[in-house]
Amino acid sequence: MSQFDLTGTVAIVTGSSRGIGLASARELAKHGAKVVISSRKQDACDTVAAELNTAHGDGTAIAIAANISDKAGLQSLVDQTRARFGRIDTLVCNAASNPYYGPQAGIADEQFRKILDNNIVSNHWLIQMVAPEMIARRSGSIVIISSIGGLRGSPVIGAYCISKAADMQLARNLAVEFGPANVRVNCIAPGLIKTDFARALWEDPDRIEAANTRVPLRRIGEPEEIAGAVVFLASSASAFMTGQTMVIDGGVTI
Repeated sequence: MSQFDLTGTVAIVTGSSRGIGLASARELAKHGAKVVISSRKQDACDTVAAELNTAHGDGTAIAIAANISDKAGLQSLVDQTRARFGRIDTLVCNAASNPYYGPQAGIADEQFRKILDNNIVSNHWLIQMVAPEMIARRSGSIVIISSIGGLRGSPVIGAYCISKAADMQLARNLAVEFGPANVRVNCIAPGLIKTDFARALWEDPDRIEAANTRVPLRRIGEPEEIAGAVVFLASSASAFMTGQTMVIDGGVTI
């Protein structure tokens, strides 16, 4: 695996009990990383950790439930990871939420704040918690799962798009701050992926057919097709890349 070998590294992946987070955790483990599975429900995390330990050996994965809206819970996630694995080499900020669909004029304050808190502030918190050890070690990779929504406007998920654009700027700013210590911060901006977030679309044959006509590759993406980029950004293969947003969307934004 050469440049993509993650043996001896430890990765935290939020929202890793399903979707892109789950696919990323599987791929990181396949490339040798120890993986911390985290989402809101402990039983869902336990199931994924058990799967990875069966596939790659005991001690490959541990399960630590945490709600991204709870700062104390996130600190506990980081503290428990250090206690169990001794270090954190990669942080994948994947968990996010979108409780509102519709024009910006109709969003309630609490909905807007929830989107901003869960999709931006929680990433800021987690990065603050893990960055000091990476800086001290002069090694580490932080990956934020953003969205192509952050590159364009939407009349339906505008607040979500605003939060995802902010994630891209968070990566740029922190890349400037952390770069002298050889700590990298990058984003991935997926297009439409076959996850629960888009289930209403891809389960409707007419809607998915219409959507696919706008994509040069003429299909929806799979979570595994984002996971490869996560491995790339976690590994030495991306050692000279920071502050960037990788767009993986089947070509729809071109």
